[in-house]
Amino acid sequence: MATQELETDALSHLEERIQRAVALVNRLRQEKEAALAELASTQASLEDTEKLNSDLAEELAALKAERQQVRTRLEKLIGHIDQLGAA
Repeated sequence: MATQELETDALSHLEERIQRAVALVNRLRQEKEAALAELASTQASLEDTEKLNSDLAEELAALKAERQQVRTRLEKLIGHIDQLGAA
């Protein structure tokens, strides 16, 4: 009878360990799914940020070119004004 109780206890203990292992695996799967969803969201956000950064870099380059054109035209106009003053 004692041997049977020991076997039953061992079986119960094994059953508990298996149940805990199953619960752990399920929890880890849920955590993995959540991490993958967060990764996808972060990657989408990164792509949006990179696109915005690229657009802003293009706009900055265009503004610098425009500023240089304005500077050149103003210098030319100032040169003409100086010529008028000297004449």
